[in-house]
Order: sequence, then C-alpha cells, then structure tokens
Amino acid sequence: MRIALFLCAWLTCLGAQAATVDVASLDRGTWPEKLSSPALFDVASRAEILMFAHTLLASEALDEAALKQRLGLKIINQGAIDDLRRHLWQRLLENYGFAQQSCEQDASFCYLVDNMDDLREQAGKFEVSDQSFYIGWAGPSRTFHQRYLDELLRKAALFPQISSEVARFGDFERNGDELNDRLFLLTFDGGPAPLNGQTDWLADYLRKQKMTATFFALGNSLQTRLEKTSAADVQALYQGQCVGIQGWQYRSHSHWVDWQSSITRSASLTQNLLPENYVPLFRPPYGQRRADSQGFFQAQGLQVALWDIDSQDEPGQLKADESAQRVLTLMLLWRKGVIVFHDTQDKARVALPMLLQATAQSGLGWQECREAFR
Repeated sequence: MRIALFLCAWLTCLGAQAATVDVASLDRGTWPEKLSSPALFDVASRAEILMFAHTLLASEALDEAALKQRLGLKIINQGAIDDLRRHLWQRLLENYGFAQQSCEQDASFCYLVDNMDDLREQAGKFEVSDQSFYIGWAGPSRTFHQRYLDELLRKAALFPQISSEVARFGDFERNGDELNDRLFLLTFDGGPAPLNGQTDWLADYLRKQKMTATFFALGNSLQTRLEKTSAADVQALYQGQCVGIQGWQYRSHSHWVDWQSSITRSASLTQNLLPENYVPLFRPPYGQRRADSQGFFQAQGLQVALWDIDSQDEPGQLKADESAQRVLTLMLLWRKGVIVFHDTQDKARVALPMLLQATAQSGLGWQECREAFR
C-alpha cells in the first residue's frame, strides 16, 4: 500500500508539472501564401519540416540537467526521449523527401537532401533572411515548434510511467504511420454529446461533405443517449460513420482496477447497438493504457488506436480558430496522420470547416474510416 501511495503521489507530481506547458499554436496568417495547389502545400510543408528539424537538432545540445529544467521535470526517461528523437528524424527525412518532389514547380525551401546527414546539415544552418518573403512567418513558426517539441519531449520523458500517444507498446497499437502521404484520418473522442449537440452536427456535416470519421464513444454516454432516444435514433446519428470505443468512462485506463470491464462493457454495447458502424478499435482516454495489455486486446479482437495530430480542443486549451491552425500546421509537418478532436466540444464545429476550406485545393485526402488501421 505504501508503495502504491508513493507511486500515485509521484505520478501526480509529474503530471501536475507536465500540465504547465504553453500549448503550441501558429497563426497561419503569418504564412504569406494560400495552400491553393499541391505544390504550394509542399512549399509550406518543407518550411515547417525544416523549422522543426532545426528546433529538434538544437534540443540535442542540452544535457540531462538542462533538459530537465527546460521540461520542468525532476525525473526523465532519457531512453524514451532518445527513441522519440530517432523516430522524429526518420519521419522528417521521409516527409521532406515527399515534399521536395515538387521542387521543379516551386524551389522555395528546396535543398539537396538525400539522406539523414544531409537533413541534419540543412537543419543546422536553416534560417530565414530579413529580406525573405516568408520572414513574417519565421519567428512565430520557431516559437510554435519549440513549444510543440517540448510537448512531445515531456510526454516521452514521462513514458512509460505515464503512457501517452507519443510511443507505442507494440504492433497491436496503431497511430497512422502506415497511411500514405497526404492522407489524414479524422477521429472524435468523448461522445456522444447530448441530444442535438455537437455529435449530431459533426456527423451530419461529414455526411454532407461525403466524408467519414471514426467516433470513439464512451459506453455511459452511449447508454444515456439510447435511454433518452431510441436504438433507431442512435443508428441514424452515426449513419455512414465508424464508431470505436473509449471505455465506459472518460478516465485513465492505466491504473484503473476495472479497466478491462470498462472496455468489454462498452464494446458489447457498441457492437450490439451499432453493428453497421462498429470498428474494433479502442482509443485510450488521455492516451493512457497499460504496458502489459497486449494479450487482453488481442483476446478481445481489438487494436489500440492512437493519434499523432492533437487539436488541443479541450476546455482551457486553445480557441477554435487556434485549434484549426495548430492542426493545419501539424498536417504540413507530418503530411499524414490521425487527427483527434472531441465531439463533446463546440470547437470542432468551427475548426473543421476552416481546415477543409484551407486545404480544399492542396491535394490532400481524407482516409475512409473503414479502411484505416487494417
């Protein structure tokens, strides 16, 4: 008991320190061009990749003491941080390779990068001159990527004691790495909202746009919605969309005694109520799940569905337009991935149309929900 109490206190302390971070967002108005073609999407993508790579490279000069101070933590998992950095560099190299395929159309931010050494060299000397057309973007972008990198490094520093989407425990966990370039999957957490709330609006909006998303439902919210309406109404709510599970309650599944029951109860309800929509995916609230859970998930026929583009649309985080601009910047940086909003919040109602308008001519695509995570 003493050990358990000490561990809980330690984790609470670390979590409290981790919560003090400034959430990264970037005013896309500082970027002087619309993303009105695939080539212009690539220009902006190359710029964000190089700025993030520059920031990542600079962070490697910090020793452990300096890194602890920067992240505001007393204890860090240096091995997990090193693993994250290797993964980030690999993604950046791959993404820059895709982004430079249009250099013949527009050579802005195009440099000779054939391998990791080339990328690190270009990252080290990357700067935007005062006379550049893009100088208004450079300072805000640098601040964004420093904050965003700190978000990632902090999560890695706490992993696996506090698990998150920043790393996987095995192949039974998916995070969108397998998607093709320029392809994004929309996901929504924490629903369904009360009757005639945000879930209704979002699902209807997606159908009108001929798009699909994966809604990760909470068992208790789904049960409440069922009791206040009917099975037919709930089925109509999610028509054409995919529905995964998020457990019975929106709480961490890493140290909850009843975590398995939470998952099996919500899976049974969702599968029986929505057989046409159900997908065998579990989205852990806060990204927190147990390191030793692979056997359970495999026995249940479930995969853990993580994400890599967080809208930060929860209460107390970003405003709706800031959330949209954060997501768009991360779409340019990562060029593919799983985007997470919350359908109990009203911010996605503003952010999603902004995203679609900003990227309508950029050549990207939206992953059909049933084809994801296969």
